[in-house]
Amino acid sequence: MTLAERLRAALDAGHRRDDLLQPSDVRDPRIEGDIPLAPAAVLVAITDRPEPGLILTERSARLRNHAGQIAFPGGRVDEGDADEIAGALREAQEEIALHPDHVQVIGTSDRYHTFTGFDIVPVLGVIPPDLPLRPREGEVADWFEVPLAYALDPMNRVRREVELAGALRQYYEIDWQGRRIWGITAAILANISRRLGHDRLAA
Repeated sequence: MTLAERLRAALDAGHRRDDLLQPSDVRDPRIEGDIPLAPAAVLVAITDRPEPGLILTERSARLRNHAGQIAFPGGRVDEGDADEIAGALREAQEEIALHPDHVQVIGTSDRYHTFTGFDIVPVLGVIPPDLPLRPREGEVADWFEVPLAYALDPMNRVRREVELAGALRQYYEIDWQGRRIWGITAAILANISRRLGHDRLAA
């Protein structure tokens, strides 16, 4: 069975096990009430290696939102995009020169609502290893590959707290070789980990 087939089977099985998810742990807790959310999508690009990797980016320090943070390639879904998958593929091409033809789309995971007002759809896809990716100047400072098993392992995920608007809020954080993967990106990884069965019994 190929990597794409294994991931698709695991994702499909996960979508039949909603009782295993813990939405309170993987949604941003700062969302209060009903607010209009802008559609967005990210590409969870998994490299087809014997030990698969995961492509992440470091956002430019000059950006207005989430400056300098570790993120998946992605962004707002435009009116010209056919759907969230098309939006994620377009954004990945714009941000790191990942051509859509190189992405074998597996499917989508659970939507994630951010405190900045976005409704994010994670799109999972398999890509060839060692593509000549290039960060987009002014938007992406760098890109890197982290082992997928490391990113999804609940033992590498720490729950932390921060005071915001007078209340303690919880978030996830993953450290990999001095890179701090946290907030939205870590929460989406936690959700995908549960969907793929890595920590369905985790607290």
